[in-house]
Amino acid sequence: MEGNKQVFRSIDEYILQFSPAVQEKLNGLRKLIKESAPDAEEKISWQMPTFVFHGNLVHFAAHKKHIGFYPGASGIDAFKDKLSQYKGSKGAVQFPLDEPLPDELIKEIVRFRVAENKTEAEKKLKKKK
Repeated sequence: MEGNKQVFRSIDEYILQFSPAVQEKLNGLRKLIKESAPDAEEKISWQMPTFVFHGNLVHFAAHKKHIGFYPGASGIDAFKDKLSQYKGSKGAVQFPLDEPLPDELIKEIVRFRVAENKTEAEKKLKKKK
């Protein structure tokens, strides 16, 4: 590890490093993900909170002015019209810290990713038979 970068062992530990206002946003996002993917497991990957269900589902991270939400390229592409008001890239979207999270949109994206990962896992299982 370079310098004195903190290594996080849990999502709770990750969230605790931020101000109370940011913690509230991160906990809200975490709750939305859990509601939409109740069978997903939590872990830290790439030093970011990550939810796993038949592979990586979504990641998120707090930044100076936004929360980065990372549902992968397919998760962004499937909702590009609904995400058009936000900055983003191929596999990420930025939700500004000074705006409310788009709760329903986040849930839709997570449910999409759950279905996508489940379908991919079923395909892999069929190939093995």
